[in-house]
Amino acid sequence: MLNNMTDGEEGEGGPNSQGDGNPKESSPFINSSAAGDADKSQQYDGKNMALFEEEMDTSPMVSSLLSSLANYSNLPTGSKEHEEAENNEEGARPSKKPVKAPQLGTLMGVYLPCIQNIFGVILFLRMTWMVGVGGVFGSFIIVFMCCSTTMLTAISMSAIATNGVVPAGGSYYMISRSLGPEFGGAVGICFYLGTTFAGAMYILGCIEILLIYIIPQAAIFKIEGLEGQEAELALLNNMRVYGTIVLSFMVLVVFVGVRYVNKLALVFLACVILSIVAVYAGVIKTAIDPPVFPVCVLGNRTLLSKGYDVCAKVVEIDNETVTTKLWRTFCDSETLNATCDEYFTNNNVTEIQGIPGVSSGILAENLFGNYLEKGMFLEKRGLASVVNTDNPPTSTNRYVLADITSFFTLLVGIYFPSVTGIMAGSNRSGDLRDAQKSIPIGTIAAITTTSIVYMSTVVLFGACIEGVVLRDKFGEGVNGNLVIGTLAWPSPWVIVFGSFFSTCGAGLQSLTGAPRLLQAISRDGIIPFLRVFGHGKANGEPTWALLLTACICEIGIIIASLDAVAPILSMFFLMCYMFVNLACALQTLLRTPNWRPRFKFYHWALSFLGMSLCLSLMFICSWYYAIIAMGIATCIYKYIEFCGAEKEWGDGIRGISLSAARFALMRLEEGPPHTKNWRPQILVLVSVDEEQNVEQPRLLSLANQLKAGKGLTIVGTSVQGTFLDNYTEAQRADQSLRKLMETEKVKGFSQVVISSNLRDGTSHLIQVGGLGGLKHNTVLVSWPRNWKQPEYHQQFRNFIEVVRETTVASLALLVPKNISSYPSNGERFTEGHIDVWWIVHDGGMLMLLPFLLRQHKVWRKCKMRIFTVAQMDDNSIQMKKDLITFLYHLRIEAAVEVVEMHDGDISAYTYEKTLVMEQRSQILKQMHLTKNEKEREIQSITDSSRGSIRRKNPPASRSRHSVDEAASVAEQPEDESVAVSNPKQVQLIHSKNASAPTSPTSPTSGAATWTDNTGAEKGKTPLAANPEAGKDLFNMKPEWENLSQVDVRRMHTAMRLNEIIIKKSKEAKLVLLNMPGPPKNRMGNENYMEFLEVLTEGLNRVLLVRGGGREVITIYS
Repeated sequence: MLNNMTDGEEGEGGPNSQGDGNPKESSPFINSSAAGDADKSQQYDGKNMALFEEEMDTSPMVSSLLSSLANYSNLPTGSKEHEEAENNEEGARPSKKPVKAPQLGTLMGVYLPCIQNIFGVILFLRMTWMVGVGGVFGSFIIVFMCCSTTMLTAISMSAIATNGVVPAGGSYYMISRSLGPEFGGAVGICFYLGTTFAGAMYILGCIEILLIYIIPQAAIFKIEGLEGQEAELALLNNMRVYGTIVLSFMVLVVFVGVRYVNKLALVFLACVILSIVAVYAGVIKTAIDPPVFPVCVLGNRTLLSKGYDVCAKVVEIDNETVTTKLWRTFCDSETLNATCDEYFTNNNVTEIQGIPGVSSGILAENLFGNYLEKGMFLEKRGLASVVNTDNPPTSTNRYVLADITSFFTLLVGIYFPSVTGIMAGSNRSGDLRDAQKSIPIGTIAAITTTSIVYMSTVVLFGACIEGVVLRDKFGEGVNGNLVIGTLAWPSPWVIVFGSFFSTCGAGLQSLTGAPRLLQAISRDGIIPFLRVFGHGKANGEPTWALLLTACICEIGIIIASLDAVAPILSMFFLMCYMFVNLACALQTLLRTPNWRPRFKFYHWALSFLGMSLCLSLMFICSWYYAIIAMGIATCIYKYIEFCGAEKEWGDGIRGISLSAARFALMRLEEGPPHTKNWRPQILVLVSVDEEQNVEQPRLLSLANQLKAGKGLTIVGTSVQGTFLDNYTEAQRADQSLRKLMETEKVKGFSQVVISSNLRDGTSHLIQVGGLGGLKHNTVLVSWPRNWKQPEYHQQFRNFIEVVRETTVASLALLVPKNISSYPSNGERFTEGHIDVWWIVHDGGMLMLLPFLLRQHKVWRKCKMRIFTVAQMDDNSIQMKKDLITFLYHLRIEAAVEVVEMHDGDISAYTYEKTLVMEQRSQILKQMHLTKNEKEREIQSITDSSRGSIRRKNPPASRSRHSVDEAASVAEQPEDESVAVSNPKQVQLIHSKNASAPTSPTSPTSGAATWTDNTGAEKGKTPLAANPEAGKDLFNMKPEWENLSQVDVRRMHTAMRLNEIIIKKSKEAKLVLLNMPGPPKNRMGNENYMEFLEVLTEGLNRVLLVRGGGREVITIYS
């Protein structure tokens, strides 16, 4: 018998060995008592479903449960290595001149560069207009919000920047090393786009100053005489043409030599500071001697300064009343009796002082906002105006009109770029003498200085300048002067030229910094398609990155409106600042050991407040721009996640991932997942060859198609040996698994176990795979190929033990047969069916698996068909209705067919097949033969069996069930046979009066009795020596009657089901089938494999499925 087993098979090492050798234990695949057979025959109709009868108590027949299922109710049941690699790359590049030790201190290295970058075009071109439209109070709120945001961001940035050395790269470097390459790349690209669009904004500001305030005559598209949309379009076209010219010139300057830009930086900075000083000097002068800047108002409407020479309708010259230019503008002739505009006739002309001075009390009038619709008149508060509401306004081109519709959120979007530039100091960290000291002090001091300037100018503008002048964006009511220039001392030209040169300098700085940022991202290699932009000239200048920057900048130039470009770059900078705050907050909360900033004045609450302000300002500025910017960042993040290079930078996201994983695992321990959340968490058991390469790679393809990247996948294998001696082989096997998982795009984990034998190693994987609540609930193992070959005998015994262990552990089991014929991930089925043969209820696994497969592009075009089997006394019509109802509730689309499987006589072929199976297994168990003698013995039995079966002339449809060749017979391994020192001692032929050892199923008389035959060669049986005698023996009816009736019924079930499945599903792309349970006693292993072989014979792709003992699919949402 099989009780004498070697260690590592089912004896000492087997988990279920306690049942071995127990003669009273019922086994469905070997002999049982007649009484037991009779009981089961009555309970399960004797023949049709005998293959599944052992587990009917846990997996009842579908036909018996379908009516209840139709009314289904289911209840919850390396940073250092990276930097060294970067240094090596730098060393491989062309050698540069020796760089002097950094000498820049806080003032020159951080403070002044930040001042230059923060003060810019918005201060000079839009600040007065913002105060006039939003009011002092509203503008102060906007400035305070924006400055608070940058201050909180600077605090967070200071903490990150002082937590170790920060090379060049600024915010990109800090975020990528703090939050990981995905966040770093996304935010780096946003910062790059923001810097690029900032260049476009500065160029547009430069052109606006040039064409409106310095040389209006240079306009290519003349604005004189045009009104409304035509005048606006001409202005935008001028901006586009000159903007493109200036952009080309700046790109050329940057390409020729950045050193010239850096040398001019101090000159541009001096222009900015001089302009601001001139503004403060002008404010002081207004308190002493206000300048004369008259503004002409008709009624309460501000008039264009070019439309009059004297602010009066008529003047007295030599006691004669003479009409003025203003009269001629509104009347059809110069005479006093001319027909004039109705509003002109009804209202008086008033001249008001444009800059009444800081002590005039005008602040009270400008305290609150005056938001305008596009095309509205700029009206002076407090002046009377007679308007005929019945007549539409005429001569609108004589007045100063609002060029855009203004509202609070628009002002926020336009103003925010004027507080950006706080990263200038951190970008120069490589040039600083003590970066960790200079960056926090210089940046925070610069933000404090600029914030004071901005807040004070808001109040001072409102206190010094008339409201209609403030709202006059282009100075049309004050002789075309820059409004802030009217306040400056000693001359408006100080502001005009100062702002012009400062915008030129800021544009050059943007076109210098943006390509270098893109080059840094490209050289990190996290975004594959950007790698080309990491290359440049021999001296390292980013030529390709500069070209791309110029193209993107041209997009902003084509937009042409400063007010439209400003909110775009606001989005990108706000997103960048938001992630700086997030990085600081996460590092603080996670308390990672490496988080040790020298800057101590930070707190996670301040970082979260800054992050919230950034997010709020994004949606305040423009909700659709915010969504677009976040969409761009999300796309870049996912692209880096799926396609980017893997980087290990010791980032904080790893820390939060660890904390989140631990928290989630603790939550999973609280109870099993709800049925709605159940999905197959697969343990894929593979075998490796001597070179530690995976033998069944298509198993991973199938796992990928089932999972589609979701849930848990563990790919496990075992290596035979000891841990000390075979650790290297295990490492090689692990690398092989990881490489194959990457090739097959299986997202999961690999696990290799070293054990003294493969059986125990596989058992250990099933027992200990996973962690805590994150464990596998499904085992995927390949059908043992060539299991009938003697050398693969142990393989199928191990397979059956896997089936037993998954049953005990309540794990689902998936067994693909002919795995090599399964499709790879690159194949596509354009048509076909996935057929489900639902025979016993397994918790819904058979329903769920095709649904999951059809989510994958390989199986997406396949249609699903469900077959179930009806017995004699089942109502097949009602079964079909119930099954359709059940599938409808499950939201699964499938064709339904109920196959009637009536009782039929067990054919002679079934008896023959069973007899051959039992004789093959029993004779090998009783006779201890050497390997060669076994093969000869098997061959003789097989030949005789074939002769008998051929004589019976079975139907053609059953010809495929012919007895297998001798080479395919399953037999014991040599190490299990009794050691025989002398093969001649093995007595195959007994004396005349001796009977051969009989199997437990055969009677002591009338069974296969081996008699002495002197004519027979030693080592051969009488069956082989006399084929006719063998035929007569097989024709004996008592032989069939003495067979195990349980085995006969199971063989009958397997053959009948196989015939039906072949008939219905021969052309199916995949057949899913309930897998019968394993024998409880190990003496039935060979028969179990034979039954499964018969059940699936003739099918190309079969997936045998066993449920895990719980419901896995529900109708409830």
